[in-house]
Amino acid sequence: MYPNSLTHLARANPFSAPLFTLQKAEEPQQDLRGSQRTRRLAAAATVDEGDSCEFGSQKYFVLCGFGGILSCGTTHTAVVPLDLVKCRLQVNPDKYKSIGNGFAVTVREDGFRGLAKGWAPTFIGYSMQGLCKFGFYEVFKIFYSDLLGEENAYMWRTSLYLAASASAEFFADIALAPMEAAKVRIQTQPGYANTLRQCAPKMFAEEGLWAFYKGVVPLWMRQIPYTMMKFACFERTVEMLYKYVVPKPRSECSKPEQLVVTFVAGYIAGVFCAIVSHPADSVVSVLNKEKGSTALQVLKRLGPKGVWKGLVARIIMIGTLTALQWFIYDSVKVYFRLPRPPPPEMPESLKKKLGLTD
Repeated sequence: MYPNSLTHLARANPFSAPLFTLQKAEEPQQDLRGSQRTRRLAAAATVDEGDSCEFGSQKYFVLCGFGGILSCGTTHTAVVPLDLVKCRLQVNPDKYKSIGNGFAVTVREDGFRGLAKGWAPTFIGYSMQGLCKFGFYEVFKIFYSDLLGEENAYMWRTSLYLAASASAEFFADIALAPMEAAKVRIQTQPGYANTLRQCAPKMFAEEGLWAFYKGVVPLWMRQIPYTMMKFACFERTVEMLYKYVVPKPRSECSKPEQLVVTFVAGYIAGVFCAIVSHPADSVVSVLNKEKGSTALQVLKRLGPKGVWKGLVARIIMIGTLTALQWFIYDSVKVYFRLPRPPPPEMPESLKKKLGLTD
């Protein structure tokens, strides 16, 4: 029998690997698409009969990607006014002194229509990002859990969430970068361009293709930690809510009740996401506004205080966004009857090795 401390480690394991190696156990070998191993690593609901496709099938990944388009594209577009004020706070704090002042100055100078500047690149860019973020996350989560095996996938599950989300976001940011660059130009450079059709050709004529990708590295710096926190914190928060907060077993919760848990877990994850990613977000906003600057130069000029400008606005925006994104994404799964596995449980083979069962 293994020591009690190792039993506790296998149950919790927040970020690191266990300090011991388990011996191979006799386990039923199943195909990846039908295995309990992968089904235990998705979040938010019970697995019902009548699923429209197999877990891990091509149709499953395509519909997950579609859910990502809806969840990211629509929510980011809905908060364009707040995002515009946040960006202006970051790049011109002398003129835009607070959230309220930022809204007032923008409306006074550009009217209420000015609050919608940058909506088109926001919708296109974040739709593409959502497609890659959520779609590839499901792909990488299954791929990495298959490499680890059932027992290690359970014990290392937080590390697995972090690795899968980081891998997905790497590609998602490449899809997002061109539209993010155009959005920031429209929102923070008065007179530069009012629409995407005006902005994109002008950027290309002035700086070539590099204008659309010069912010991809700071975008990785902002988005990868953000997404790692978004997915890992969400997955573990869902697990904790069902274990300690929800007054009845998850299997007895209706789908609307499960979606409420999804929304709450998403908002909690969003607050942490905003804090982790805000310094890099400030650098991206300033970098896309200026010509010839580097991320390191912008970071030095902003200083320790400057990188935190606009944090309150970002917490409000990202907390709401993240909650709505998970709610919409999980709702898409419900609508299309996609497999929605329960929170992970310790495999029986691991329980036997730890002496938890006879």
